[in-house]
Order: sequence, then structure tokens, then C-alpha cells
Amino acid sequence: MKKYFGLEKNVFYTGLTSFFTDTSTKMVYSVMPMFLMSIGATKTKIALIEGIAESTASLLKALSGLWSDKIGKNKPFMIFGYGLTAIITPVYALAGRPVHILWLRFIERIGKGVRTAPRDSLISGSVGKEKTGRNFGFHKAMDNSGAILGPLGAFAVLYFLPGNYATVFVLSAIPAVIGVLIIIFMIREAHNGSDERRKVSVRELPAKFWFYLAIIFVFSLGNSTDALLLVKTADTGIEKAYVPFIYMIFNTVSVIFAIPIGKLSDKKGRTVMIITGYLIYSAVYFLFGRFNNASIFIALFVLYGLYSAFADGSQKSLLSDIVSKDMKGTGFGIYHAIIGITLLPASVIAGYLYDNVNSNAPFYFGGAMALTAAVLMIIFTLKYRARSD
Repeated sequence: MKKYFGLEKNVFYTGLTSFFTDTSTKMVYSVMPMFLMSIGATKTKIALIEGIAESTASLLKALSGLWSDKIGKNKPFMIFGYGLTAIITPVYALAGRPVHILWLRFIERIGKGVRTAPRDSLISGSVGKEKTGRNFGFHKAMDNSGAILGPLGAFAVLYFLPGNYATVFVLSAIPAVIGVLIIIFMIREAHNGSDERRKVSVRELPAKFWFYLAIIFVFSLGNSTDALLLVKTADTGIEKAYVPFIYMIFNTVSVIFAIPIGKLSDKKGRTVMIITGYLIYSAVYFLFGRFNNASIFIALFVLYGLYSAFADGSQKSLLSDIVSKDMKGTGFGIYHAIIGITLLPASVIAGYLYDNVNSNAPFYFGGAMALTAAVLMIIFTLKYRARSD
């Protein structure tokens, strides 16, 4: 099969799809907290809307992964999931109350719930195990490249048209549609198992997988929506148009380091990268709690990008290593479902602490949970390294 820049065709075009889709979604995401506040939402409501939208759609991530393993196909789920995002995105412009955003976010997240596990399964099934880290690193880099362009586009709109969030939402639909067209015309199915329908049971997943998911749960409980990072940055008094630009810094750093760190994880091991990422995250959140200064927050967003580069791709690569070839959709589905479902209590806790304790409390909580997850990952590494020795 023809390769692009040394990458399998499916990996390259899946990355390109994520680039365009994330350009769209991050245009929206980078301005959504400010838009919600402009129509009367409190910090607690902002966190709650994000948590409900993610969590209630997250069961679909497990179901779509299980279903894709049963039928041996990933592409139909991707077309539906990315297509739903493209349809909903411009409709945000019509919202006049926070509850409207809640419903739209919920529907749009259904699309993400359907597409995510099959997409990761397709990437994993298209490459050999020895290059998983590099390929997931590439996908993360493309994903975050869109997350650079998206906030930059939002910044440009708000700079020239202050407060015109509707224009941001409408323009964001264009790259989302391009992403769907790439899936339809450029991506081919990657079979992870037999072409025949088969029974798939979560009992086939090893104990190592469940221990790993327990660690992901602990970390995710303190990993509330990034919207609160943007809210606290905006609370420093910085010009609102520059908030998306600051968020772009985080994604830029992640893009620069995602592929090199992915390659490094192929050589040095996934768990070392994940532990490093969790420790960086813990430090960033503790410092977000400690300070209230825009200049310091800019530096922290740089470190936050490093956390993303170290942890995100490595987490998926480790999961790909743990589960068997014909269970990857199921494994990725449960993994994404755990992260999504946990976002609801994480966001409720963070939003409550922000509004009812102080603006520092949710960040101290997130830092403590990340530190706990790092310790558990060290135990995980020692436990299974000892078994393999």
C-alpha cells in the first residue's frame, strides 16, 4: 500500500480528518466559555454542561467499539460520527440560552462517542505494534495542529468582530465538512479480525487492562474540562480576544513534541512517558491554583502542552499493546467511555469548588489526582515488569 511521508495511507488521512475536524471544534471550544457567560451561564453551569455532554454520550464509545469489532468495520462509524459534528457546529449560532448549548453539545458529543473508538481501532489495525507510538503520535500532532489553527481563526474573528461568536460558529463548519469528505473518499477499511461476525465479550480483556483503566479513572477524576483553565485565564483581566490565542500555545507545544515522544515511547516504553506526563500535569495544576497572573499562565500552557505530548498518545499506544488485535475496538471503546463518563463528576467537583470554595481549589484537586495516578502507574509498571522478567 502506498505510504505518505512514511506513514500508512489510513493513518495519514485519519490524521488529516482529525486536523480539519479539530480546527472546527477548537474554534468553537476556545470561545464557548466566554459565549456561555455572555448568555448568563455561571462557572458551575459551564463545567456542568461540558460534563453532561461528554459523559452522557460516552457509553456510545464503548458500544461503537464493541459493535465495530463484531462486524469488523470502522469506517461507517467514522462517517456518521464526524458527519454529526459537521451538521451541529453552525447551529450553535442560534443558541440564546445555556440550555440550548447543553442540548447541542450533547448531540454533537454523540457523534464523537460513535466515531472515537472505531477511529483508534482503525489506526491500530493499520500499523505494526513496533510503530504504534509513532503513528498515534502523528495522529495527536495532526489533531493538535487543528487545535492551533482553530483558536487562531477564532481569535481573528473576535479581534475584527468583537463579541461576534455566531460568525465563529458558522465559519467553523467549513473544515468539519472537509474532514467528512476525506473519510468518505480517501480512507479504506482496516480489518482487525475475521471478516465474519463473531461474539465479543469484555471477559476476553486481561486483568492488566482493568488495572490500567483504574489508573485512567483516577487521573480523569481530576482532569476536568479545559474550559476552567480558559475561565481562570480570562479572570485575570486579559482581553477576551486573546484567550483563544493563549489556548493555541498549549496545542502548538503538543504538536511539536507529539511525534518525537511517540517514537521515544516505542523505544523506551509507554509507562515512562505516561508517568512523566502525569507529573507535569500535576505541577501545572498546582501552579494554576497558586497564581493568578496571565504571564505565568502563558508559561503554564506551554507545560500543559508537554503533558499532552507525553501522555495522550502514549496512553493509547499502551492500550493497543495490552489488548489483542480482534478486541481493539472494544478496548478503545471502554477506555474512551471511562474518560468521558468520569468527566461529569470531575466537572461537577471542579465547578462546585470554583464557585463555592475559591478559584484555586479545583486546580489543587486536579493536581492531587494526577499525582496519585502517577504513583499508581509506577506500581503498574513494577508489577507487570516483574511478571515479564
